[in-house]
Amino acid sequence: MWVYMMKGDLSIRGLTSDEAKKLLNKYGPNRIVKKKTRSPLEIFLSQFTSPIILLLIVAALVSLYINYTNGEGYFDSILILIIVFASGIAGFIQDYKAERAVEALQRLATPTAHVIRDGREISIPATDIVPGDVVVLRGGDVVPADGTVLDGRIDVDESPLTGESHSVHKRKDEKVFMGCSVYSGFALIEVHATGMNTELGKIAAKMVEIKEEETPFQKQMRQFGNKLVMLTLFVIMITFFVSITKFSIVESLMIAISLAVAAVPEDLPAVITIALSLGARRMAKRNALVRKLSITESIGTVDVICTDKTGTLTRGRMTVRDLWFPGTGSKGLSELRSLAIKTMFYCNDAKPLGDGSWVGDETDQALKEYSSKYITEEGERLDEIPFTSEKKMMAVLHKFDDERFVFVKGAPEVLLGMSKYIVSNGRKRRLTAKMKQEILEKNDELSENGYRILGLAYREVGSRVRSVQKVLDTGLVFIGLVILSDPPRPEVRSAVEDCYSAGIRIIMITGDNPRTALAVAREVGIRSEGVITGDDLDRMSDEQLKDSLDAGVNVFARTSPFHKLRILKVLQREGHIVAMTGDGVNDALAIKKADVGIAMGIKGTEVAKEASHIILLDDNFYTIKEAIKEGRTIFDNIRKFVDYLLTCNVAEVLVVLLATLFLPYISLYPVQILWINLITDGLPALALSLDPPRPDVMKRPPRPKDEGIVNRKLALMIGGIGVEKAIIIILTFLVVLPLGVDRARSTLFTAFILYEFVRIGVIRYNEKLASLRDWFANRYLVISLILSIVLQFVILYSPLNEYFKVVPLGWFEWEVLMIGTILGLVLGILIAKVVDMITHESY
Repeated sequence: MWVYMMKGDLSIRGLTSDEAKKLLNKYGPNRIVKKKTRSPLEIFLSQFTSPIILLLIVAALVSLYINYTNGEGYFDSILILIIVFASGIAGFIQDYKAERAVEALQRLATPTAHVIRDGREISIPATDIVPGDVVVLRGGDVVPADGTVLDGRIDVDESPLTGESHSVHKRKDEKVFMGCSVYSGFALIEVHATGMNTELGKIAAKMVEIKEEETPFQKQMRQFGNKLVMLTLFVIMITFFVSITKFSIVESLMIAISLAVAAVPEDLPAVITIALSLGARRMAKRNALVRKLSITESIGTVDVICTDKTGTLTRGRMTVRDLWFPGTGSKGLSELRSLAIKTMFYCNDAKPLGDGSWVGDETDQALKEYSSKYITEEGERLDEIPFTSEKKMMAVLHKFDDERFVFVKGAPEVLLGMSKYIVSNGRKRRLTAKMKQEILEKNDELSENGYRILGLAYREVGSRVRSVQKVLDTGLVFIGLVILSDPPRPEVRSAVEDCYSAGIRIIMITGDNPRTALAVAREVGIRSEGVITGDDLDRMSDEQLKDSLDAGVNVFARTSPFHKLRILKVLQREGHIVAMTGDGVNDALAIKKADVGIAMGIKGTEVAKEASHIILLDDNFYTIKEAIKEGRTIFDNIRKFVDYLLTCNVAEVLVVLLATLFLPYISLYPVQILWINLITDGLPALALSLDPPRPDVMKRPPRPKDEGIVNRKLALMIGGIGVEKAIIIILTFLVVLPLGVDRARSTLFTAFILYEFVRIGVIRYNEKLASLRDWFANRYLVISLILSIVLQFVILYSPLNEYFKVVPLGWFEWEVLMIGTILGLVLGILIAKVVDMITHESY
């Protein structure tokens, strides 16, 4: 068998193809099993399960049967089915696009790995890796399976599992885990677990066990739909049994169908779906990919955001913020700065990429990015002592033409212990105990503010020196401190302030140390009464955790995956609607359990994305704030067009019901009600879904968790204005009745269309907009209202009037209609004022 030779005498043997094939049959593909995705047919059929949709389908089938029996046309039946189908198509398109977008993101993962097979290093699909394989890892690779280092040295990013943002150094006999990225180095690992048996797989398995619950919006819509259907069925039964005493069975059924069509806002599912789809599209433009359509609105109800720190609140990469040199004088500072830059550049293992960036340990990358602005590569490295967690330092011996230097970086306390000299005011002086104490105090001060601090030291040596260790033993010259941090994103602070103005609490949960976490929280404006660590959480009961949260603790550091989940459960038990952000495998359980789970699109693992409701394509907290703003706007608009549609439907039901009780003929035919609800009411309702955000959208608290779309204020508005509208329309009908039933019915039919202006006027009054310009900010609404009137004229004064069973109106009918419209607007605003006085709820 072929032998893979490393430095030294160690020999590593790989598997043969036959051995690998047998093991693949035994253990299966190296793949994380995701939940089964829905087929396009399943997605499409799921759009037709709401009670409102089912009631409409039944009404269409009954109407179709009656028309078939009487030998009449099928126009109204076909209209109902078109409405139902259009609603389903709109929902299907958005859900299907979201699922395909997520699959595309998943395909971005590294698909191959390098293994030793049949006497050579080859590239194979990562899914073909088996236990016992020897995998070759280099800087930039992703660890394809769990394994143990056989030989070599690599720096690994374990934040997907641990949440900690710094690199971890792995050497012989240490474990590496699937899904972690390799910063730098070279190593061979022997695989001991693949697929669902890896640590990543175990977390994924637990995630699948968590039942996906309905979103708050889904619950509200289901309850609203059920109540509406039950009420409609009750009214239909009463009306049918009353009408059968006056009309034939067929006429009674027609009246019942008319009432069903009048009571059910048949375009409500379509308008809601379209509103959510448009909202999801706007969110996508703002870098928030919505995986589930109902979440588009639900994120607007969030009152707590549990956010990760690294990459979400911060840039996600270390940056050199400043250099600090001991001593009081300015003389010799340029020389010290030059030495510091050389040390940062040459005592460094980061490697350049073609695009000008660097690959390697995040600290090395930061040092190279800073120092490469001032110098370029010269000379050669003769010897080195690599960084280890035990030594806490790195040293190199570098040759420049006729000069040789030892450059050292590491923990300040370690370098101070190795240093005998210091440069002050341009002169090399003996490093005293007092100077060391001053430097350590400065180090502590900077660390308290959340910075990561590195010490720098050097020594110029003779041409015969070839060993770094010998120089370290004779003493170094201390240069100064490098101040590093992962800086906050510049736009995050304003986003945090907007969230506070909107009544949203922000909690930071991170794997980083408490000092850094608290410092970043202060820098971005997160308010917290102290910080709690994972160890503290382990000693606390749930009741004590609740008390700490109630006391205002909003920063949690050194946390594990289960700490995150526990915090979430305590918050949810207290009635909060929680958004949970994260990027790692460790976040997946909490992301899925959250009311709104948010995964990172750039740094996020596939498991986290699979668990999420929303994927942030830019990993930015600011995008979460924008998504919440969009969600609130969507709910405002949904509430407005529900108000608009139901007011019209209440009036229609009352008109049909009263006409059935007191008149010897049908007041409105099903096709006329369909026209009112679908075309003339549907267009303005759809336009309302495009209303811009209200000025106070992020200046009011989240609505209560148990508050549905129709709250007490809206119910009073719908009922009061619906009754007022019905009374005015019936009076209009009675005034025109002496001219004939057909004219009176056509006038009544047209009155519903003109009353749109009344409802829009009252809705705008309820919004308490600052200027008349705001009333007309939605040009689509203005166009839709004009189009509704134009279409009504076409129906009245063209051959189409035969299909809709109407006749042209004269001047007298239009005068009556205009008086009724003006009277309705005045009474509508009065009703709105009265409702405002007796309720204190938002609109």
